[in-house]
Amino acid sequence: MRKMISYGRHFIASGLVCLMLFVVPAVSVADASAKVLTVGVVPQFDISRIQTIWRPILDEMEKRTGLKFVLSGAATIPAFERDLIQGEYDLAYINPYQVVRVGERQGYQPLVRDVSQNLYGIVVVPSNSPIQSVEQLKNQVVAFPAPNALGATLLVRAELYDRYGVEVVPRYVLSHSSVYLNVVLDEVVAGGGVQKTLNRQSEALQSRLRVLYKTASVPSHPVVVHRRVPAQIRRQLLDAMLALGQDAVGRELLSAVPIAKLGVAETKDYQALTEMALGRFQ
Repeated sequence: MRKMISYGRHFIASGLVCLMLFVVPAVSVADASAKVLTVGVVPQFDISRIQTIWRPILDEMEKRTGLKFVLSGAATIPAFERDLIQGEYDLAYINPYQVVRVGERQGYQPLVRDVSQNLYGIVVVPSNSPIQSVEQLKNQVVAFPAPNALGATLLVRAELYDRYGVEVVPRYVLSHSSVYLNVVLDEVVAGGGVQKTLNRQSEALQSRLRVLYKTASVPSHPVVVHRRVPAQIRRQLLDAMLALGQDAVGRELLSAVPIAKLGVAETKDYQALTEMALGRFQ
């Protein structure tokens, strides 16, 4: 049996260093006088890349708000979701399914999202693969980042089954980057991802992949805030984030996520997800 190829194992030494820098003790905004907020980011990429993308954004937010943001992350999507369910983060960038699955239970409220584009899942195969239709994936081993990854896993598996009657054998490889690597190395016949994360891979890797299928789209990942954060600070965060999306400095920082246009997000934006019965594929 072939072993799962994990993207992170190729960077063990650097990953340990980044982990020490990235994972810090959580400091809750419950101590309002300190004005410190703990921030989590769903780990679609490896830890070092998340740090590179989000630390400059948070640094700019500190300048604009006078608040302190502590980037406290999990290395895998399942670990991140466990922290989210436990309410570890004051502010978090999460996938849309986590809004309806965790939001009401834990008290996370959508704040902003990219209103210029929606999220959709993709199925990728090696560029030289003979597979030309999703029907050919029936009963085949397909890589996914995690059971609850919305675009990369749930939307893909739901559409393959509901539209084409195709069930696959899922292999969970912890991150989007690992999915693409497993496909390129022929460890699996195909993989689930999203266009945004595919676009962030190296040109060399992208050239060895082909998009076989795209799912229907849903509203994009929101930044959510925990209900324990005081209303005054929530308003301050909303105003600062919207302003960040309006000037050149902010747009340049957000483009690395990538986010093209920030707008207000609401829970109702994601209610259609509850009707898809996505829990069948968890």
